[in-house]
Amino acid sequence: MDSHARLPEVTVPAAPPTPATATATADPRRWLALVAVALSVLVISFDMTILNVALPTLAGQLRATTGQQQWIVDAYTVVFAAAMLPAGLLGDRFSRRRTLTAGLALFGLASAVGMLTDSPATLIAARAGMGLAGALVMPMSLAVIPGLFPPAEQRRATAVLAAALSAGAPLGPLIGGFLLQHLWWGSVFAINVPLTVIGIVACVLLLPESRNPAAPRIDLPATVLAAAGLGALTYGVIEGAERGWTDPLVIGTLAGSVIALTVLVLRSRRQHDPMLDLGLLADRTFRWSSAAATLISFVLFGAFFVLPLYFQSVLGTDALGSGLRLMPMMLGLMVAAKLTDPLVRRIGTRTVIAVGLALLSAALLFGSRTGAADGYGRAAPWLVVLGFGMGLSLITAQAAALVTLPAARAGVGSGLLQTLRQVGGALGIAVFGSLLSGAYRGALDTGGLPAGAAHRAGESVVAADALARAGGGPALSASAHAAYVHGMGVVLLVAGLVAVVSAVLVTARMPADTPAAEGDPG
Repeated sequence: MDSHARLPEVTVPAAPPTPATATATADPRRWLALVAVALSVLVISFDMTILNVALPTLAGQLRATTGQQQWIVDAYTVVFAAAMLPAGLLGDRFSRRRTLTAGLALFGLASAVGMLTDSPATLIAARAGMGLAGALVMPMSLAVIPGLFPPAEQRRATAVLAAALSAGAPLGPLIGGFLLQHLWWGSVFAINVPLTVIGIVACVLLLPESRNPAAPRIDLPATVLAAAGLGALTYGVIEGAERGWTDPLVIGTLAGSVIALTVLVLRSRRQHDPMLDLGLLADRTFRWSSAAATLISFVLFGAFFVLPLYFQSVLGTDALGSGLRLMPMMLGLMVAAKLTDPLVRRIGTRTVIAVGLALLSAALLFGSRTGAADGYGRAAPWLVVLGFGMGLSLITAQAAALVTLPAARAGVGSGLLQTLRQVGGALGIAVFGSLLSGAYRGALDTGGLPAGAAHRAGESVVAADALARAGGGPALSASAHAAYVHGMGVVLLVAGLVAVVSAVLVTARMPADTPAAEGDPG
C-alpha cells in the first residue's frame, strides 16, 4: 500500500506534546480518522445489546437449551471483561493501530462464523471470539486520540467516541428488531461483516501508527491473573443472579476472583510499570470520573434490563417495535452529545456530570411510578430525559477521565476505564436481575395452579404468558403483567436512588475545574 496514503507513525513519548507542537503537526484528515474509529466503536457497542431481541428467535432456530442461551450472551461478556487490561498493554507496547485493526478483523471473522453456524456450541465459541475482539478494539479506539489530535482538541474527540459508545446500547435492539422482521436471525451477525471491513480500511488509510516503546513487557502472570480474576468475577456475578448467591459454584467462583485480583493488585504495587496501573487512580479527576462512569453503567443496565421485556411482554410489541420505543432515549442522547462540550466550557466537568446524574435519577424515579394500566405515553417522556442525562454524565465522565491520561499510558488507562465500566454493568445486571425476580415472584398470583405450573410461571413473565395461552387463563396473564410492572418499578426506584447517591459523591469528591480551561480554544 502507498505509504503516502496514511498518516505518519507517531511514537508516543512519556509525556504529551506541547499544544504548540501538536497543533503544528495536526493532520487535516484527523476528523475523518475519528469517524472511522467511532464506527468501529459503534459496531462493538450495539452488538452488546442486539441479542436482547434476537435471542428468542435464534434459540428456537438452533434448538438451544436455556443454559446454552445464557452462554450465547455471557460468553461475550466474560471474555470481553477478562481480556480488556492485557489488550490495553498490548496496544501500548506494540502498535495501537495494528491492535485496533486486528480486533476489527477478528470481530468480522467471528461474526461470519456466528452468521453461518447451525450449532449452539459454535455460536457460543463465536461470541467468545467477538468478546476478545471487542476487548482489543475498545481501549485502542480511545488510546489513538493522543497521537491523532492536539491537546486542545482531545476532549472534543474523546466526547465523540464516548457518544458512539453510548449510542450503541439503544441502537442494538432497534437494528436487531429491523433485521429480524425482514431477514433471517443470522443477519444480526451479518451486519457486522461489512461494517468491520469499512472500519479496517479507514483505520489503515487514516490512522497514524502510535505506540510506546517504553511500555513494559507483557507480564504473563499478571495477564493470567487479570483474565482469570475479571472473568471469574463477571461469571460469578452473572451466575449469582441465576443460581442464587449461596450456590457453591457462585461462592467458589467469586472467592477465586477475589483471590486472583488481590494477588494482581499486590503484584502491581510492587512493579515500576505494571499492567494494572493503580497509580493512574492517584489523579482525583481520573479516579472520580472513572467512578462516575462505572456507577452510570451500573444504573443504566437496570433500565436496559427491564425495558425491552416490558415493551414486548406487557405492552405487546414485537422486536422492532421494542427497538423503536427506545428511540426517545436516543433522541435525548443525541441532544446531550451536542451540548456536552459547550456546557463543560461554561460550567465545568464536575457540574455537567452531576447534572446528568440528577436527570438520570429524576427519569428513573418517575419511571418507577409506572402502573400496570399505563401505556407507552407515560414511558416516552422519561426516556427522553434518561437519554439526555445519560449523555451528559457518561460522555463527560469518560472524556474527563481519558484526557487526564499520560499519552504513553493511553492504552492501559483506557483499558482500566472500560474494565471498570464493564464490571459495573455486570454488577448492575446481577443486582437488578435479582431484584426483578424477587419482586416479580412476590407479586405474582399463582393460586389455583399446580405446583409445577406455578413454579414455571414464577420464572418469568414470558413463561407465565405461555402458560396462560396454554390454558391458564387471562387472569394469570394479567397477574404476571402487573407483577412484572411492580418488579420493574422496584428496579427503577433502586437505580434512581443509586443515581442520586452518585450525583452527591461526584459533587462532594470530584475536584472542581476552571470551566474556560476545559474547552477547545479553537
